[in-house]
Amino acid sequence: MKILMVLTSHDKLGDTGKKTGFWLEEFAAPYYVFKDAGAEVILASPKGGQPPLDPTSDADDAQTEATKRFKDDKAAQSDLAHTAVLSTISADGFDAIFYPGGHGPLWDLAEDADSIKLIQTFAANDRPIGAVCHAPAAFKHPKGPDGKPLVSGKTVTGFANSEEEGVSLTKVVPFLVEDMLKANGGNYEKGTDWASFVVTDGKLVTGQNPASSEDAARELLRLL
Repeated sequence: MKILMVLTSHDKLGDTGKKTGFWLEEFAAPYYVFKDAGAEVILASPKGGQPPLDPTSDADDAQTEATKRFKDDKAAQSDLAHTAVLSTISADGFDAIFYPGGHGPLWDLAEDADSIKLIQTFAANDRPIGAVCHAPAAFKHPKGPDGKPLVSGKTVTGFANSEEEGVSLTKVVPFLVEDMLKANGGNYEKGTDWASFVVTDGKLVTGQNPASSEDAARELLRLL
């Protein structure tokens, strides 16, 4: 079992002068769900190397069992510091693909041609595709085998408009995940803000927010 995890390389939070990137819990929790199940996990990002960490996700109040485990895990830290350049990755040999969130993907993975091609290949081969929180941004442009947007007619979730309002970034982000999923024909559903909520439709798994990371990863594993 071989799973590709794709992280953002984008570190600027719009024109706020603040940093963003990937959300630590959204990487760490799925990483260990997959590893503990015996999967081989390959990490990639558009620029390769160390992906930028959203500093907010490293704050004391954002720590979870998975993030604490990661901080004591030199092998995992090394894996993360040496992500492959996304353009060098082929879908061949991978059983599933998973996207951790953080605000970064809204800027790079949403528009990344290599990511779009990978997602379309996984969809065409009916292999599981997962994304959590802001990472469904990567579904903005990919098409399904029918030529329609990947999420068209599918029940999906992702970071809710109400959650984006809660962190006061609705005017900073290039687009709202919830609005984009709806505009692409997705049947958007949400749970309680900040509580775990995961939706599976066929081979597509989406999680609403950081709290959904572990459950989304387990659901992807179930499909495998």
